[in-house]
Amino acid sequence: MNTVAVIDYGMGNLRSVCKAIEHVAPGTRVQLTAAAADIHRADRVVFPGQGAIGGCMAALETGMLRESLLEAMKTKPFLGICLGLQALYDFSEEGGGTPCLSLLAGAVKRFPPSMMVDTAGGLPLKVPHMGWNQVRQTVAHPLWNGIPQDSRFYFVHSYYADSADAHDIAGETEYALRFTSAAARENIFAVQFHPEKSQRAGLRLLENFVSWDGNS
Repeated sequence: MNTVAVIDYGMGNLRSVCKAIEHVAPGTRVQLTAAAADIHRADRVVFPGQGAIGGCMAALETGMLRESLLEAMKTKPFLGICLGLQALYDFSEEGGGTPCLSLLAGAVKRFPPSMMVDTAGGLPLKVPHMGWNQVRQTVAHPLWNGIPQDSRFYFVHSYYADSADAHDIAGETEYALRFTSAAARENIFAVQFHPEKSQRAGLRLLENFVSWDGNS
């Protein structure tokens, strides 16, 4: 049986991710876990979450969770969601500065107040960036299969990923500035938006992940 481990480190509504995966892949075993043995046995790994990156990184230091997660990222199809994207970069500005996992080159930055104006209408833009926005797919990837270009997904975040390597960018979104809303490298795919809250397009992305072999 195909098994998906959803990493439980106490951040955000993780069960909604589990339920969404179960919905799109009824024959898949979805396990919400922080146990190294479960992560090791799983066929695929999902690293979701929302909240503060400092709490996320601190939680990863408990037990063998950080080591298990890093090992899974080398060998299994891996999906990061929201904090699961931000944690892959070198550094986040949040909390006065937080070192991250350094799997992707670049930094996570706060939306700058001086720039938060809608260029079309001149109206101020709120932070956090919350609600529906378009994602421009910048590369062909199995997780984009069946998802139209410029589909809308649901976002909730005050910080954004600024990729230093353009080859890592799989999708971009505009919110006063252009930021990386999806990143991909080998068996890793990660998104800033919440596919479990993004209706048809988000569910299709999760469905694609469950059948993805980790090759792009």
